[in-house]
Amino acid sequence: MKFAGAAVLGGAAGTGYVTKVEPEWLTITRQTIALPHLPAGLDGIKIVQLSDFHLYPFTTLDLAKRTVAKTNELAPDLVVLTGDYVLETAASIFDLAPELAKLNPRHGIFAILGNHDHWTDAEVVKQGLAAHGIELLHNKGVLLNQSQLLLAGVDDLWSGEPDIEAALANWREDVPTILLAHEPDFADDFLGDGRIQLQLSGHTHGGQVRVPGLGPIVLPRYGQKYHNGLYQVGQGQVYTNRGIGLIGPAVRLNCPPEITEFVLRAG
Repeated sequence: MKFAGAAVLGGAAGTGYVTKVEPEWLTITRQTIALPHLPAGLDGIKIVQLSDFHLYPFTTLDLAKRTVAKTNELAPDLVVLTGDYVLETAASIFDLAPELAKLNPRHGIFAILGNHDHWTDAEVVKQGLAAHGIELLHNKGVLLNQSQLLLAGVDDLWSGEPDIEAALANWREDVPTILLAHEPDFADDFLGDGRIQLQLSGHTHGGQVRVPGLGPIVLPRYGQKYHNGLYQVGQGQVYTNRGIGLIGPAVRLNCPPEITEFVLRAG
């Protein structure tokens, strides 16, 4: 199976497709999600998720700018950023954050950190986001639209100091709850007691290389189980976004970068 995957990748790589074309091919995935307790006034609310920019050296600022422009064309109500803004140096955030600040959702931009943000320098990444008005949900929840929706976020689960109880301090039984958590596989822990209806994650990049009939060749720790798209987990759902950027080897095959648009429906 590994030899078959290598053969497919090698053939595509000969054309430069996996290094030059697909990594730049921004796609928009549209999902409609029914949320229990969602009030009629929020039926149809639009949330756009962006994840894993990993700015520099593989992801260019131009790709980030095009991502922001395409997102704004969707006219979202909320934009959520699910971590890993940088790759090799935390200072890259000072180039990326000004572009992210050009996002124009009606009700705000909310962010969490990922493992690479911690592995470089989490404090620097936090400073870059804060300097441009991007709110970090660091083990924190915010009640939105006159307390009709709870959006919560936890610190990175692999390398940070996550505190789910602090994130859900504002939880109410009659209010639908969405959780931002960088690594998707922790959905098994978070979605078990019914408090969270939807978890939005990134981290896996979808594997970057997906071979038909085989799936992803390589997946990261804590992204082995829920690695791409929407999954039912207990009483809730988890969605894993394929991300915008790359880690090495800097290739994509059958796994283009993704902007995810969610339309929430009362249900």
